[in-house]
Amino acid sequence: MKWATRAGVHIDRAACAWLIRRHIDQEAEFVFVTDPDQVPTDATAFDMRGVELSHHGPDCTFETILRRYDLTDPVLWKLAELVHEADIDDERFDAPEARGLDVVLRGLSMVRDDTEVLELTAPLFDGLYEYHRRALLLGRPL
Repeated sequence: MKWATRAGVHIDRAACAWLIRRHIDQEAEFVFVTDPDQVPTDATAFDMRGVELSHHGPDCTFETILRRYDLTDPVLWKLAELVHEADIDDERFDAPEARGLDVVLRGLSMVRDDTEVLELTAPLFDGLYEYHRRALLLGRPL
């Protein structure tokens, strides 16, 4: 299935692509567009104005996708807090690592194209998921 988002990916779009590929569509193919009119007719758009899978109310797109696909894994919701604070920075969640995550994504987007950013950040999100999964099991930070 094709998924389309805005070109110039940052934290929310990179995290959403990881979420989609790991938990919704393992065969996901991503397309990057500069205008919503460029979204292919056979693609599902995300993190773009006016689409279902985008920011809604106080939620970033990562949170919207979790709700839309009824993903209740508490580790994914912990990652949602990090993505939310890195993307929106409204202090809704206590996520001090969000600032560093945002800086890493912004830096990568300066030196790599969108496809490469998704390839490079997938292991980062895998690692964040595993860290928080283990912390949840132990009931404390590692």
